[in-house]
Amino acid sequence: MGWDFEQQWHELAEDVISGMQEWRLQHAKATLCEIEAALDERLGKVRARMLQDAALASAMADLKAAPRHERPVCAACGVPLEARGSAVRELTTQHDQMLRLERSYAVCPQCGAGLFPPG
Repeated sequence: MGWDFEQQWHELAEDVISGMQEWRLQHAKATLCEIEAALDERLGKVRARMLQDAALASAMADLKAAPRHERPVCAACGVPLEARGSAVRELTTQHDQMLRLERSYAVCPQCGAGLFPPG
């Protein structure tokens, strides 16, 4: 997966701007805390999308494509990990947005420890 997200990210940012303008018109007497919460909610969605896209663009998302010398190593053995299929990992961001990351599941060929690689 390449870094071809720029247009999508610009569209999401534009949605935040227009959404906040519309929200502000509808909430003319909102307090600073209410404005901040509305903005954080919208920015949280953009942040989550950018985070997910950037993580999935990582070379570590697909271990099979990474050269052996660039793969993460087992914390216990120091041996480069091997890909054993892929799985979806769901994470929650700081702003309660759900990320779905499909990544290689890595296994140590020596001790059998398994993990989702970082990156």
